[in-house]
Amino acid sequence: MKRKLLAAILSIAMVGTMLMGCSSGGDTPAASDSETESTDSDAADDGEAKTFGYTCMDGTNPFFVTIEATIREKVEANGDKLITTDPANDVSLQITQIEDMIAQGMDGIFLNPAEAEGILPALDALKEAEVPIVNFDTEVADMSYVATYTGSDNYNAGKVCGEDLVKKCPDGGKIIVLDSPTMNSVVDRTNGFLDAIEGKGFEIVAQQDAKGNLEVSMGIAEDLLQANSDVVAIFGGNDPTALGALAAANAAGLTDCMIYGVDGSPDIKSELASGESLIEGSGAQSPVAIAETSVDLMYKIMNGEEVDDRYPVETFLITSDNVEEYGTDGWQ
Repeated sequence: MKRKLLAAILSIAMVGTMLMGCSSGGDTPAASDSETESTDSDAADDGEAKTFGYTCMDGTNPFFVTIEATIREKVEANGDKLITTDPANDVSLQITQIEDMIAQGMDGIFLNPAEAEGILPALDALKEAEVPIVNFDTEVADMSYVATYTGSDNYNAGKVCGEDLVKKCPDGGKIIVLDSPTMNSVVDRTNGFLDAIEGKGFEIVAQQDAKGNLEVSMGIAEDLLQANSDVVAIFGGNDPTALGALAAANAAGLTDCMIYGVDGSPDIKSELASGESLIEGSGAQSPVAIAETSVDLMYKIMNGEEVDDRYPVETFLITSDNVEEYGTDGWQ
């Protein structure tokens, strides 16, 4: 039963991604060896074209698929090249891939760490090679290495979920938190959520690392719900985690559990629009805005302009009440 349910969930997610035009046959390059290079900028091959690197924690996550595709579009429109790698949440592999990109030669790198602390050896290598870093979405542990950072207000993304839960469940109750301690963005979201519900009568019966992954969160939630079928809510540190919790809750036959995620992904918005889902809300962010800001900052750096340390991107709550404003066929 678990295998059939997981297969169905993964199929839905895959279809959603394809409808966004972000499948491996679209804007995102295939990366069987985790390294690809743009071939669409021949017109700029006059000796002046710049080469940029791109790395994120999980290149298969639709959120990062959209960021990569948007960065690639803007970079190539400027006549420059983008080398993309995908470490698949393995920080050791990410370090190796970054070292390989340095060897290939690049003018700057768009970097999202698989682990905030674990990525430090790669940051040392980039500093030695004098490659400026635009850090996006998740901060590295030592921000002195990066030229600038842009990403969602992750604390607020979790906070708005917690505030919504308090409003809808004024008497409190038992809740499950599925976080990811190695991902600073998820840590910030979880802290925002927990601060919002503090002192409001809620009991955290379990808080576990779901690694930001649908399959992992589904398995964890299935086990937790066997002993805690009376929970009033589940908070997931991102939308894939929330979707995994949803699959587990549906399998357990829950009918009145509110599930929150963070991302505002098309899959989550489809659940909200259905009017029949346990998904209650998502602290929404905009990967398009993060990507566009990242590229703008990179070119300012290339032009020798000064940039600020941080450029936050707004986050907000999407629920069934306002999901129609944002649509379900793409990212906001």
